Amino acid sequence: QVQLAESGGGSVEAGGSLRLSCAGSGALAWYMAWFRQAPGKEREGVAIRDYDGKTTYADAVKGRFTISRDNAKNTLHLYMNNLKPDDTAMYYCAAGWGRGTLFPKDYAYWGQGTQVTVSS
Repeated sequence: QVQLAESGGGSVEAGGSLRLSCAGSGALAWYMAWFRQAPGKEREGVAIRDYDGKTTYADAVKGRFTISRDNAKNTLHLYMNNLKPDDTAMYYCAAGWGRGTLFPKDYAYWGQGTQVTVSS
């Protein structure tokens, strides 16, 4: 079992930065990832980091977001720079031992989410 708890969301103006954190407890999953879901839209993958440090980013956030992970502390972070109004969404931390893709179905464990709002 894995329990995940996100923190760090908030409201910022376009061009600003935020850092999201995810504290994990229980088992340490091979894949940990960030997803987001805007109102009326499907949940989409943002970034993945596996146990060995391999990362994958969605095209929409490449060059702006950085995912980091501390296996010893079972924590995951997302550093978001140059935020845009389109980044507004609920952000979720996810974990699993699946295929490590950016598809939500590949992750068995989810946090409750933290809201990020970017104003223009």
